[in-house]
Amino acid sequence: MKKFAMISMAISLALGSATVSAKVSEDEAKKLGTELTPLGAEMAGNADGSIPAWTGGITNPPAGYKVGDHHPDPFPEDKILYTITASNYSDYADVLTPGQQKLFQTYPDTFKMNVYQTRRSASYPQHVYDETRKNATRSELIQGGNGITKAAVGIPFPIPANGLEVIWNHELRYRGEQVTREGGQAAPTAGGDYTYLSFDESLILPYGIKGASYEELEKTNILFKFKQKVMAPARLAGTALLVHETMDQVKTPRQAWTYNTGQRRVRRAPNVAYDAPGTASDGLRTTDDFDMFNGAPDRYNWTLVGKKELLIPYNDYKLHSDSVKYDEILKPGHINPDLVRYEKHRVWVVEANLKSGTSHIYKKRTFFIDEDSWQVSVVDIYDNRNELYRVGMAHAINYYELPAQWSTLEVFHDLQSRRYIAMGLDNEHKMYDFQTPLSEKDFTASALRREGRR
Repeated sequence: MKKFAMISMAISLALGSATVSAKVSEDEAKKLGTELTPLGAEMAGNADGSIPAWTGGITNPPAGYKVGDHHPDPFPEDKILYTITASNYSDYADVLTPGQQKLFQTYPDTFKMNVYQTRRSASYPQHVYDETRKNATRSELIQGGNGITKAAVGIPFPIPANGLEVIWNHELRYRGEQVTREGGQAAPTAGGDYTYLSFDESLILPYGIKGASYEELEKTNILFKFKQKVMAPARLAGTALLVHETMDQVKTPRQAWTYNTGQRRVRRAPNVAYDAPGTASDGLRTTDDFDMFNGAPDRYNWTLVGKKELLIPYNDYKLHSDSVKYDEILKPGHINPDLVRYEKHRVWVVEANLKSGTSHIYKKRTFFIDEDSWQVSVVDIYDNRNELYRVGMAHAINYYELPAQWSTLEVFHDLQSRRYIAMGLDNEHKMYDFQTPLSEKDFTASALRREGRR
């Protein structure tokens, strides 16, 4: 903890005020691809060698892989280095979050962490690196941090000056240009019983389109469009959701619509934001928990605490495999720990504290963001009594066909109810399709109505 405090202090002194957004100079930007990776992570490994240098990530998929497959493990020979349990987790407290430590206390007989060697597998297309380099010297926050300007395709702030810039990097990390996917979620009871909720989802990301210009993005003010249809169980089938996410969220807030099968009509849904309960989540997650964090950041004060080394889920190909069934994953209290791979990585630490005069069921959230991908890997969440409330973890893999690092499963643990929700279960479905043609016409209220009636 002393080491973490020293790192935090050094970064705070170097960056100055956490409320100032500034473009970096050309000299600073030249570090990208030399001292820093093209997306802004430290290129070098750590002092003891437990985190290696980044050498480009996965640039070629494993032999035999073809697009459409569930992604095979590129590191099948890796062995467990050590296992952390309730009996020894205190020995590793410096590389665990308070929330992770609380999971050992809550489930002392079953929760564990199998730790493997660190593989810095994150990789992205060259054009994403090129656009990130351009963004570094031009991108800015606007409207008090509730929007961005002069950013397109790549990471907007690869050399961040404050917590808001880091969280925007997460929200705008590259995930391709469009994707259709089948999958679902489950929220097991404390005893392990669950109902599987199946979705069809589609996502179009104008921000990530190769060749997109920030001028055109700012004209449309659209970052992405998302559509979700419930396929099962029967009592919910046909319920649908449409979201248009904006670049300047003060100029035009998020727009959302829902289709209700009982009423057979589309309605505007202004409450699909912030701490409104997530779709059929049993109250175990908020709307802005989806993708670990999404939406407007305006209800929080964001502080860049610093950087630290942390054990996070990474290269979770075993958990992603189509040879694994949902019953093997979903266990009482938490997912099956034998399917989860943890590695030590450097993460940015960002603290979000609820602003005075605003409301949210979460008073404080501490985000731990992987430096190589800008994916929120772990989040510790506190209630209005300042007690740990929930712990979220994103289980990441490299999607070779893009390539890009993205979560294959997101799990939010509710420490108070001793339940959890697992989102993104796709083992028994066909793999994501990043090539299916989608158009703006697929993301209108009339398209939502058609989807709901099918």
